[in-house]
Amino acid sequence: MRINRAMRVGIGAAALVMAATLTACGGGSDKSALDNAKDGKLTIGIKFDQPGLGLRNTDGTYSGFDVDVAKYVANKLGVKPENITFKESPTPQRETLIENGQVDYIVATYSINDKRKEKVDFAGPYYIAGQDLLVPAANTDITGPDSLAGKKVCSVKGSTPAQNIEKNYPQAQLQTYDTYSLCIEAMRNGAIDAVTTDNVILAGFAAQVPGTFKLVNKKFTTEKYGIGLKKGDSELRGKINDAIQAMIDDGSWKAAQEKNFAGTGFAVPEAPVVDRY
Repeated sequence: MRINRAMRVGIGAAALVMAATLTACGGGSDKSALDNAKDGKLTIGIKFDQPGLGLRNTDGTYSGFDVDVAKYVANKLGVKPENITFKESPTPQRETLIENGQVDYIVATYSINDKRKEKVDFAGPYYIAGQDLLVPAANTDITGPDSLAGKKVCSVKGSTPAQNIEKNYPQAQLQTYDTYSLCIEAMRNGAIDAVTTDNVILAGFAAQVPGTFKLVNKKFTTEKYGIGLKKGDSELRGKINDAIQAMIDDGSWKAAQEKNFAGTGFAVPEAPVVDRY
């Protein structure tokens, strides 16, 4: 079939519309993270609702330990803070965001485990936390995970803490929400008895409303936080590991924790050993 000029124009216009539609849908980039860094820009996944770790402030800025780690690594890759685009990375979406190239790497209280390593690679760990429980300040019934029988316990869908409760403490009534901030709000309203995730996350929430909630302070897991990146990108992984080690060695790692966890009752822990293998 012969295609006349009008048809060619129509086909071209349709192609432009399709390209614009795909762009509007937020499709990822085909460029590697290191290519983006060479261009002086990075898109980094963080949490937007975790005080002390990854928080979008009311003025549109971002703060927290994860944010500081993300910026430090970016700087070592040659990217200035003003050229970073932070993208919200909810727990259930993190692997997809990396696989689709929508982020260059993720620093979002991302626990390293074998199941996740089937889809993405990790640099680090850059922090070692532990699962704990947050309860209303007046609560005396919940003293640890073994006292959760019949209690409504909230965590985030797909998270390691939720899986741990479901598997090892089935006597608890697990309820999962999209974010920890929703869990906190449910507990504030009396719909939930306890919120569970890593201790540093819970401490950040407790510090926001002094006297309202308290940590049980009985860790029952070890969670290694890693920086998630595209599977098979060993060059990027090596460079991020170098950056994490530099942050530990020059004192920036400790200083970032002292700034972000002030008032939570946490002492800066021993620095983790970066996994090079």
